[in-house]
Amino acid sequence: MGELQRKIEILGNASKFDICASMASPRKAFNRNRIGTPHHAGICHAYSPDGRCISLFKVLMTNHCLNDCKYCINRCSRANSKTMFTPEELAKAFMGLYIRNYVEGLFLSSGVLRSVSETTENMIEAINLIRSQYKFRGYLHIKILPGTDNYQIRRIMEIADRVSLNIEVPSPSRLNEVSSTKDYYLDIVRPQKTIKQLIESGLTPAGHTTPFIIGAAGESDKEIFERLVWEYNHVNIKRGYFSAFTPMKGTPLEKVKLPYTMSKRENFLYRIDWLFRKYSYKREEIISILNEDGMIPLHIDPKMAIAFQDEIFPLDVNEAGYKELLRCPGVGEVSAKRICNLRKINNKIKSYKDLSRLGVVLKRAKPFLIIDGRKQTNLKEFFN
Repeated sequence: MGELQRKIEILGNASKFDICASMASPRKAFNRNRIGTPHHAGICHAYSPDGRCISLFKVLMTNHCLNDCKYCINRCSRANSKTMFTPEELAKAFMGLYIRNYVEGLFLSSGVLRSVSETTENMIEAINLIRSQYKFRGYLHIKILPGTDNYQIRRIMEIADRVSLNIEVPSPSRLNEVSSTKDYYLDIVRPQKTIKQLIESGLTPAGHTTPFIIGAAGESDKEIFERLVWEYNHVNIKRGYFSAFTPMKGTPLEKVKLPYTMSKRENFLYRIDWLFRKYSYKREEIISILNEDGMIPLHIDPKMAIAFQDEIFPLDVNEAGYKELLRCPGVGEVSAKRICNLRKINNKIKSYKDLSRLGVVLKRAKPFLIIDGRKQTNLKEFFN
């Protein structure tokens, strides 16, 4: 195995816990003397060893790291195989994969070697080579390291389609439980505010995101959701991501015993994020279904739990507006649009079969809808 291939294997594997999205960029590439397009990001049928579909060439600049995050396999005291790319090696490796049609975009993150400034400078040099020397105009998603200064953030955002910065935990006190080397406001919140300002000035067309690690610091779902709302309202993130904590061998948290519901908790956090971000549910509505410990009840879908409290139900399916239909369990954006479009041509919905043909999940939706004057009279009996 060649040295470059060995680095790709080590640093690609070390990046597998970083969350990214295979979203394209609205940026337009007009120059014909180029390679790549920003509109179609993704790897052609590539999967990681654990079965995850990889949409980008996801890799670290280095797995050396000065930080001591207790959950991280790359933490400063862990004696795993340490290596790093030079900017030239990374650019060459990525373009080699792109030309072979293995990848259509890059997701670049990194540990911290010697200093945040030095590591970030290496990342900037690498993506500059990809853009200038190789004339690549496709999708670049770059992870901004905690503590990066404003000047380097701007330089990254002048090149990248999307950036992200790991918030990981919802508060300074939770960060103190998992790391002694990061400052929540100086290293995370301050750079996020800079990112917001630069996006508003026209840089980085696909925006920025942030991921949360679920369960590593003992936080509640309420803490995570409240911070997520703050992120949307104050630093205008495109979306949040959630990753259930997995104890890693060789870290201080390797022997932590986790409840078997961790993956379900991650899934339900994505659901309440969707309700808030896409369906315009109010913060108070979502908070109202959390239990006394601030956790999402895992025995009932969050949308269903809110629907039981919502006075608009039952809805007449032939009169309800699009936004009202979206609040009905079993009805999504596609099926709600289909219902509204059907009514525009004066076709009424007369049966549950009609709804089923439009993509409505009847098992969830039936108790909340009126069709042709008929409705189920007792929601509790239906679910019991």
